[in-house]
Amino acid sequence: VQLQASGGGLVQAGGSLRLSCAASPGRTSSNNAMGWFRQAPGKGREFVATINWRGDATNYADSVKGRFTISRDDAKNTVYLQMNSLKSEDTAIYYCAQALSAYGGSASDRYRYWGQGTQVTVSS
Repeated sequence: VQLQASGGGLVQAGGSLRLSCAASPGRTSSNNAMGWFRQAPGKGREFVATINWRGDATNYADSVKGRFTISRDDAKNTVYLQMNSLKSEDTAIYYCAQALSAYGGSASDRYRYWGQGTQVTVSS
């Protein structure tokens, strides 16, 4: 499975961005949970959000809860991350990933396929 993340960019604090992650054509991930992680400069990769295989259960890092929303459209083989009220501390490379099973969780070792990442920069 190849995952292609897009939608990153430069935005002012308080602004919004929507990230997309498209799976390679024909390689559906509808039976697997999907997740978003991020890595800020000089820091390790951290969990951001996950959505289960049916799209009816989500989980978020405390730092983004109430500001970010993860969703999926299996007809398009795409998962989204809507990011609102962005802060400078949200600046990072954002990665999407496909989980090993129907439910992902926050641990990166529960994910097997990773996208190449998209840069999000929030200016204060």
